[in-house]
Amino acid sequence: MNKLFIHETAVVDDGAQIGIGTKIWHFCHVMGTAQIGENCVLGQNVFVGHKAVLGKNVKVQNNVSVYEGVVCENDVFLGPSMVFTNVVNPRSAVNRKKEFKKTLVKKGATIGANATIVCGITLGEYCFIGAGAVITKDVKPYSLMVGVPARQKGWVSRSGAILGDNLVCPETGEKYILAGGFLKLI
Repeated sequence: MNKLFIHETAVVDDGAQIGIGTKIWHFCHVMGTAQIGENCVLGQNVFVGHKAVLGKNVKVQNNVSVYEGVVCENDVFLGPSMVFTNVVNPRSAVNRKKEFKKTLVKKGATIGANATIVCGITLGEYCFIGAGAVITKDVKPYSLMVGVPARQKGWVSRSGAILGDNLVCPETGEKYILAGGFLKLI
């Protein structure tokens, strides 16, 4: 089961680095300078652009484009039709390829369906971006972000469960502490 799978309708350009156990489904396009780790899944109609990086065990749902400048660390989940941008002020008649901004999605982060991530920011470890949210600035680790523009609604555990006032994960029993405005696993 550790073999690489590439559907016959997918286009993977020469030079792309793809890890063992990865599955690339219908109508995907992976550019030749892209890096994809082991055990990733790219759903239907996914684009992985020039120099984009996906770590190990990244799940990319249908209709997602991972553009140049985007780096997703291990165990990231990208929900259906979520959007990354790579230029702050795009114009059709102005070439801004040298102005692409880096977007870093840290380990274990989840981005919900139809969310938009404005370029040049960092999403902290294990944060949870709700469906349809628009992220315009850096997100703290373990933050639950919702709305347009997104605001922090609470905290989530590594397993994605919403934490109550006691900061104990109801699924795993893991305990967290809030220090200096940041949540940390004890």
